[in-house]
Amino acid sequence: MERYIGELAALATAVCWTATAMFFESAGRRVGSLPVNVIRLGLAFVFFCVFGFVARGLPLPSDATPHAWLWLSASGVVGFTLGDLCLFRAWVLLGARLASQVMALVPVITALGAVVFLSERLAWLQWLGVLITTGGVFWVATERVSGSGPRPERPSRVGLLLALGGAVGQAGGLVLSKYGLEGYSAFAGTHIRVMAGLAGFLVICAVARLFGPVAAALRDRRAMLHTSLGAVFGPFLGVGLSLLAVQHAPAGVAATLMALTPVLVTAAVALVRKERISLRGWLGAALAVSGSAMLFLAPR
Repeated sequence: MERYIGELAALATAVCWTATAMFFESAGRRVGSLPVNVIRLGLAFVFFCVFGFVARGLPLPSDATPHAWLWLSASGVVGFTLGDLCLFRAWVLLGARLASQVMALVPVITALGAVVFLSERLAWLQWLGVLITTGGVFWVATERVSGSGPRPERPSRVGLLLALGGAVGQAGGLVLSKYGLEGYSAFAGTHIRVMAGLAGFLVICAVARLFGPVAAALRDRRAMLHTSLGAVFGPFLGVGLSLLAVQHAPAGVAATLMALTPVLVTAAVALVRKERISLRGWLGAALAVSGSAMLFLAPR
């Protein structure tokens, strides 16, 4: 079991990001995507300071090397500031389900980036698992559903482009994290990423004079509740587990397992919002799970 700690962490990440998508979509619709980003990273920073002090005796990752600070900070700006700025707006425009489904492109982008920049290699069975998992998720993502909800049938092109930007940012953040960690604590590494991402958003707020909406969001109790829960499952548990995953498993494999999030979001939407899921949706989920199993069984 310890041999597959990276893969298990990736699956746990998918569960965390499912909860995150639901919470942040709700909060973003109430107060806007940028205030949610600033507040959730601020909360995550506090969580990591407390966790670091309890677990390591260090409230800040002061033991990180200059190499780790440089590349993990770059990862935080690319993944959190740029990638999540796009993704959170896409959640508002498209909804958690469709925006998360576009994120199925993350494994392809991450695998290509890891092969080119990290010289990683995957066994043929792992590549097959990547293809099957991605195919299953993509099959679910491309299904046309005739729903009666408030969202239009034809998705927003801007929303789709923003979701694609979120996928590129997340993939770039994973590759940079893989290079920057080099045996360093995954959660301490995420702390650095959160600090860099928060700094990036504060710069945006200062330049665009957007601190007013952030202050207004802090007074919305329901939005704060959902943002707080999303911060626990997202930048704290979810991102920490994602770094643990890429630290102990090939980046492309970890990203593929984490890309199960769209299927899990679909299931969550069906259970929570009572949306009807078609046979195609369930078959796509089965394909994704089968591909994940092949990733586990592939020889190392």
